[in-house]
Amino acid sequence: MNRAINFPRIAPLPDLLISQIAAGEVVERPASVLKELLENSLDAGSTAITVQLEEGGVKLMRVSDDGCGIAKEDLALALTRHATSKIHSLADLEGVASMGFRGEALASVASVARLTLTSRALGASHAWKLKTESGANPEPAALMAGTVVEMRELYYNTPARRKFLKSESTEYGHCAEYLKRIALAHPEVAFTLTHNGRAALHLARSKLPERIRAILGEDFVNQARSVQVEAGSLALSGLIVDPTFAGQSREHQYAFVNGRFVRDKVLMHAIREVYRDVLHGSRQPSLCLFLAIDPTAVDVNVHPAKTEVRFRDSRAIHQFVFHALQRALAQPLRETPETPPSETIIRRDAQPDLDAHRRAAAMPQRQPGLGIRETTVNAYLQFTREASGQAAQNTTASTLRLSALPEFPDDQATDAPPPLGYALAQLHGIYILAQNADGLVLVDMHAAHERILYEKLKTALDERAMSAQKLLIPAVFSASTLEIAAVETHAAALAELGFELSQAGPDELALRAVPRLLQGGDPVKLTRALLAELEEHGLSQLITARRNELLATMACHGAVRARRQLTPPEMNALLRQMEATERSGQCNHGRPTWTALSLSELDKLFLRGR
Repeated sequence: MNRAINFPRIAPLPDLLISQIAAGEVVERPASVLKELLENSLDAGSTAITVQLEEGGVKLMRVSDDGCGIAKEDLALALTRHATSKIHSLADLEGVASMGFRGEALASVASVARLTLTSRALGASHAWKLKTESGANPEPAALMAGTVVEMRELYYNTPARRKFLKSESTEYGHCAEYLKRIALAHPEVAFTLTHNGRAALHLARSKLPERIRAILGEDFVNQARSVQVEAGSLALSGLIVDPTFAGQSREHQYAFVNGRFVRDKVLMHAIREVYRDVLHGSRQPSLCLFLAIDPTAVDVNVHPAKTEVRFRDSRAIHQFVFHALQRALAQPLRETPETPPSETIIRRDAQPDLDAHRRAAAMPQRQPGLGIRETTVNAYLQFTREASGQAAQNTTASTLRLSALPEFPDDQATDAPPPLGYALAQLHGIYILAQNADGLVLVDMHAAHERILYEKLKTALDERAMSAQKLLIPAVFSASTLEIAAVETHAAALAELGFELSQAGPDELALRAVPRLLQGGDPVKLTRALLAELEEHGLSQLITARRNELLATMACHGAVRARRQLTPPEMNALLRQMEATERSGQCNHGRPTWTALSLSELDKLFLRGR
């Protein structure tokens, strides 16, 4: 038996309940209120904004600005839903450039808190104050200029929602974070924040580099690379952290579109793609980027909190951001300008300059008829002979030939050394110790050579110039049935990659050629790794989605291995190739390839000058 359900008749909701429902979308916590009030102050043309909080903003939030103010006759309208001075037509909405535009913020806040609005319009003889109590009328008030919005007792009339608020320190942390986001996008505005009567933050009016340094810290600026790219109506500027200094959290990821902080999927995907093969493990990049775009090409009216946007041509935005950031991260060391422009901030190491006499003392001294590098080579050879005797000479026969690393003539060695300097010695067959103008450079030779090969393989494959090197004696090795089948099926694709394989027996394969760039590696291990990738993923997926992973595997197996002794010319050739290679600061797995210790840092270690 079906039971009839009797609903009451349809009736319009009361205005207060409508506002409280809307407040659930706009006012999630005190920080949400602060965001809306700060945006209103910015739209009013303020140059100085003061924020006072008590108990994390729950008990009291007072925002004062020096903007244009609100006229007496508009005070009551300012507290009405869908009343605004920022848009008047659909055309205004489609090209909105102001921070706020919905006309819901003050009305939503007034429905869940006690609100007082005090404002003095430009040219008015005095200010006017309006409280949200029922039937209240504007009354004269004292205020020099601008507007003061005072909110007390958030959720006093909806105690169930107040229970969902976190601790005082947590709510204050969210408020401080919102203020920092807005302050980053508006360095021309001064901000002051106090909590429970104590000054917490003061940001004077400044330019963008100084504002970023004040909020994100000196380390962020020193570890970042600058971005400044324009194309038509698009412009991208800001800082992205060098992958070597990436952290474990997304705390310092700030992306702005036309001065509005956003968490956009298109932008974040482009950023992740740029960092794909230069970040180690689960590390996250830090960044502070500002995208300027024609307001008509982006829809900011897709989320109540305005933290999401929709681009008219998201693919074009993705490609623009991806290539702009890729160029910034891929810049070889040899092309990095020593001194950044005044409006940009970037140096990878950001080491302090040395005095001229100290810089000269830091470099190996020339001998008559010898270049700097030759002097270093002779000293190194003498050291190895004395330390290891005949055993050191016996390593010559097993020294790896780095055919991909060309020799550089001695005229490259000048009084102005290259960024990575010149090799001094090899440590435990793993690290190269080099000396540059600033101090000591340590290089992981396997990781560095791996990146060099990886970038060369990508270029060769893109240009269809993957040349093969015939083996004098074919390498015959045992193979499974699946491996033999993979060779027969994908023979043409393997040849395009530089491999020549054929079946030599019922369960054997013969390797007759390998890519010329990888001829120094173990050919059998390299081939087995490639066949394993083919067996697991198939050719089509390898050539598209996993193309770079395949090339990274090839580079890893082809790179110089640890515990292999290199001659000083080979070490210097490796350093010069690093300086000319894109993304040479990290290997294919995101590990750093080199690090540096300046003379000032070494002095601190040994307490010199104290």
